[in-house]
Amino acid sequence: MASNTIIQYSSSSSHSIITTYDVFVSFRGEDTRNNFTAFLFDALSQNCINAFKDDADLKKGESIAPELLQAIEGSRLFVVVFSKNYASSTWCLRELAHICNCTIEASPGRVLPIFYDVDPSEVRKQSAYYGIAFEEHEGRFREDKEKMEEVLRWREALTQVANLSGWDIRNKSQPAMIKEIVQNIKYILGPKFQNPPNGNLVGMESSVEELEKCLALESVSDVRVVGISGMGGIGKTTLARALYEKIADQYDFHCFVDDVNNIYRHSSSLGVQKQLLSQCLNDENLEICNVSKGTYLVSTMLRNKRGLIVLDNVGQVEQLHMFTQSRETLLRECLGGGSRIIITSRDEHILRTHGVNHVYQVQPLSWDNAVKLFCINAFKCTYIMSDYEMLTHGVLSHAQGHPLAIEVIGKSLFGRNVSQWTSTLDRLRDNKSRNIMDVLRISYDDLEEKDREIFLDIACFFNDDHEQHVKEILNFRGFDPEIGLPILVEKSLITISDGLIHMHDLLRDLGKCIVREKSPKEPRKWSRLWDFEDIYKVMSDNMEAKNLEAIVVKYISWRVLGTTMRVDALSKMRNLKLLMFPIAWTFSGNLNYLSNELGYLYWKRYPFNLLPPCFQPHKLVELNFCGSKIKQLWEGRKPLPNLRLLDVSNCKNLIEVPNFGEAPNLASLNLCGCIRLRQLHSSIGLLRKLTILNLKECRSLTDLPHFVQGLNLEELNLEGCVQLRQIHPSIGHLRKLTVLNLKDCISLVSIPNTILGLNSLECLSLSGCSKLYNIHLSEELRDARYLKKLRMGEAPSCSQSIFSFLKKWLPWPSMAFDKSLEDAHKDSVRCLLPSLPILSCMRELDLSFCNLLKIPDAFGNLHCLEKLCLRGNNFETLPSLKELSKLLHLNLQHCKRLKYLPELPSRTDVPSPSSNKLRWTSVENEEIVLGLNIFNCPELVERDCCTSMCLSWMMQMVQAFSKPKSPWWIPFISSIIPGSKIPRWFDEQHLGMGNVIKIEHASDHFMQHHNNWIGIACSVIFVPHKERTMRHPESFTDESDERPCFYIPLLFRKDLVTDESDHMLLFYYTRESFTFLTSFEHHDELKVVCASSDPDQYFDVEVKKYGYRRVYRHDLELSNLTTMHRKNLLPRKRKFLAIEENK
Repeated sequence: MASNTIIQYSSSSSHSIITTYDVFVSFRGEDTRNNFTAFLFDALSQNCINAFKDDADLKKGESIAPELLQAIEGSRLFVVVFSKNYASSTWCLRELAHICNCTIEASPGRVLPIFYDVDPSEVRKQSAYYGIAFEEHEGRFREDKEKMEEVLRWREALTQVANLSGWDIRNKSQPAMIKEIVQNIKYILGPKFQNPPNGNLVGMESSVEELEKCLALESVSDVRVVGISGMGGIGKTTLARALYEKIADQYDFHCFVDDVNNIYRHSSSLGVQKQLLSQCLNDENLEICNVSKGTYLVSTMLRNKRGLIVLDNVGQVEQLHMFTQSRETLLRECLGGGSRIIITSRDEHILRTHGVNHVYQVQPLSWDNAVKLFCINAFKCTYIMSDYEMLTHGVLSHAQGHPLAIEVIGKSLFGRNVSQWTSTLDRLRDNKSRNIMDVLRISYDDLEEKDREIFLDIACFFNDDHEQHVKEILNFRGFDPEIGLPILVEKSLITISDGLIHMHDLLRDLGKCIVREKSPKEPRKWSRLWDFEDIYKVMSDNMEAKNLEAIVVKYISWRVLGTTMRVDALSKMRNLKLLMFPIAWTFSGNLNYLSNELGYLYWKRYPFNLLPPCFQPHKLVELNFCGSKIKQLWEGRKPLPNLRLLDVSNCKNLIEVPNFGEAPNLASLNLCGCIRLRQLHSSIGLLRKLTILNLKECRSLTDLPHFVQGLNLEELNLEGCVQLRQIHPSIGHLRKLTVLNLKDCISLVSIPNTILGLNSLECLSLSGCSKLYNIHLSEELRDARYLKKLRMGEAPSCSQSIFSFLKKWLPWPSMAFDKSLEDAHKDSVRCLLPSLPILSCMRELDLSFCNLLKIPDAFGNLHCLEKLCLRGNNFETLPSLKELSKLLHLNLQHCKRLKYLPELPSRTDVPSPSSNKLRWTSVENEEIVLGLNIFNCPELVERDCCTSMCLSWMMQMVQAFSKPKSPWWIPFISSIIPGSKIPRWFDEQHLGMGNVIKIEHASDHFMQHHNNWIGIACSVIFVPHKERTMRHPESFTDESDERPCFYIPLLFRKDLVTDESDHMLLFYYTRESFTFLTSFEHHDELKVVCASSDPDQYFDVEVKKYGYRRVYRHDLELSNLTTMHRKNLLPRKRKFLAIEENK
């Protein structure tokens, strides 16, 4: 009965068992354990075949041990060694019966019989020794019916297996037969990774294939060396071992030297040489007296043989010198053609030094494989158990595909309940697993001192920051990043891609642990502070912090935004070099001293009127006091030899800027929003390295300084300088000026003709200059063909020259402008454009509120156009835009006569990197928004067609930005069109609740297919209510009880909103953006603050209904746009806020 129960249990569970062995060998120990079977196991091991070898202790008692049953069920092949006493063992017979139960009917080829010293017919018929054995069994069990039935099953099993094809090795050479048997086993097993032998190989199949391609196995004439690199614990050894086991049998000899670095440390070069030669020559007793003898043996004993050598975890260049006399050849000169050498190392520099043919970088596991590996360790199955979805998501999000971390954490959670999981994970966040940290720390310990400091700065402060800016800070710190950063890349401690530095979260945690380790409970003794709680403690204690060199805060919980922090302790930080408070905290106390060592000082809303009088800014590189209460920086003149950036934007109390005569390196000066600043110091006109000057919304500014010749100013932003009446002619000296923004300079009556002679000008805005006259654009702007961005919206009726310019450079048909304007100009409008478009380089064109009645067909030929703004005009139709493949933004707001939407681009191309650099200094909300806006166009017909076109265009953009070579940063993609019906393509649809929508997050289905979706698309039916004003979004988190939320800005001109009918908002979030927005702990709502200072400009929006769907890669094919997918997510709220645009 017991046997039956066991067999039934194992059979029913075999469907979910994980394969763990290549071969299970069934044999009678007393007959063959010390001879044939021992030699067979050795041969299997030498050929990298994983065979189960039972322990004698398992075979005690009547029943089969569960370990043996699991081994049988987890094996791919079975070798049965029949010897004279095999049938006398009930253990052997029960093994055989279970093997037959698992395999004979389904795949009899998996069982290989070997007749050691018996005739096959004796086994088949149970005669001779086998007959005697069964007589004894039947005699013992004669009174037990169930036991007798079991004996019958043993007879059937013997007959079945004996009838299979196998080997009769009586009177034959055992070594020869063992070789033949092993070769047959290898042939049957085939490629080892059609069925991975253990959980450690989860997700390795594709990597093994890629690495195999790097080895170029088809080439048999050369000796090829391939390196495997990656951070600690990422799977370098596992990958090398997997490929080694797959291909080792193809070579005359092969060896896998485990952990060269460790052998070298304990046994020097001799230990490594002995490991290599003993495996290659199959001689464990090989003696080597010295390194020279070892090198000689390597070069002679392996000469001209075709071999496979794996050197695992090489940690120093010297560890490879011991094999040959030449660093460059690395065994190439002695091995035979077709040989392959694989070296794994954390340090790519070691691999490059020895001239490897290719370096393979091991990547983290994909989400699906990470889930599988975690589940194998945490649940002993391949799927997530119920009630553990969100906890699993948290673990895997933190591990970021790191196999070692996934295994260690998974094993630590096995068998624990949800409550225990939660507490274990909390403990892991604070105290990382020592096993993981020890592995990761090896690479850190190998660094030089300066490189360690770079590692710690990136880990604590600069992960995912721009490489160039980080280099500048590290240079100031004296850490030599030009050498240090490549070393960190070579050691797989960071990656640099698209100009961004990225460090794995586990390595970042390691860096922070290292900073804390000497005084874990006394943060004032650390060298760096980054966490709000630690900073608050240091500030509150108000004690000396002589070791502290940097305080940099990047992210904090919304719950501490209203916290008041005392600043007195800053006076006791004499060695502080970096102070970055980009978060708007409330500060109290007195600031009597700031470290004179400061090079980077960022303090949003600095609460004092000026800097401490004793502060000497001679080392300052960047000073950012955005939104501060400061009236002036300091009194008198101070040397600023290193200052490159000064940002005092939105300092509404600032009345004076300092003398910059001793700031020769100043490159960027931002005075945007300094509404009380009346004049600039004349020294600004002398700054030869100044490239950016932002004076936007300096509403009291009346004059600009005199600009001398030879300046390098590239961007000058004067938008909203409402008191500025004229510009000094010396602006013509700015021969490198590319951006000039004069938008809304409503008092500007003239501009010097010298501006129009600037051949370098690429971006020009004259929108809203209502008093501007005497500009002769058509005559003076000789090189308009080089303009890439032109804004002339809301042109004044008296500015005839603007229309002359339009008529000259664009093919305007007659009656293109409103009749009233034509009468005012008293000249007829004709098509004056040459046959080829002159403005072929134009990327942005803004002709808002120009009273245009018709748009010429030649607009369809502006092939470089990326942004076209035609708001507030009076045309009814537009020409086809289907050939404008680079067009990403089309704004037709308030075109109240518009009846028909034009043909939109038939394809979308991602802008070139150079295009992205051409951005206005004044970044409006719509600057970073792609899509179509046709709000408040009441005459529009064929709205269903309009919806379809708009949705298709949006998904085209998503597809373009999802390609492998697209920019790392994807702008916000959205469109606003008239409509009240949500397309059926959005499979999750709900009624609105005020101005809130919820997107459900995380379900079983979502978790198991996490790697497949790329973003979220939403459709919202809304109505604007301009009479319902709202507070500024920032006010919601200062003193109110409302949680932060994410605001989606809708940019309207409030005075022009006459149509309060239904409109549809379509928008798309990438998976990365959505995950980021929903990742903050305890956040049901997230918020983005829009650029507006007047709360009265915000008005309410009513959400009537909304729908969304998760977007998958196959959705990007147009044929699949209507495919329906059902998903759910946890609640996340988003509010929609309409913002009145500045007039």
